[in-house]
Amino acid sequence: MALTNKDIDKLLAVLATKQDVSEIREEMQEMKESLNRLIIAVDRLASTVDKLLLEYAAISSQLTRHEKWIRQIAKQAGVRLEE
Repeated sequence: MALTNKDIDKLLAVLATKQDVSEIREEMQEMKESLNRLIIAVDRLASTVDKLLLEYAAISSQLTRHEKWIRQIAKQAGVRLEE
């Protein structure tokens, strides 16, 4: 049984051609590049958040220390602080 042009057209309609595969590869490459850019952006954001959390912890500690000093100074000066 020989293949007719109609049979070949039917096969081409359902099977991927070299061009189809090439287009899929190009799209995959674009998606990989896009994903890499997103990963880099998320990594930068995570790094920034880590730095901000560290800075917040330092500021919080400093604020606690200053509040303690203010209470000590107020006590020694006889000044009553309200809550």
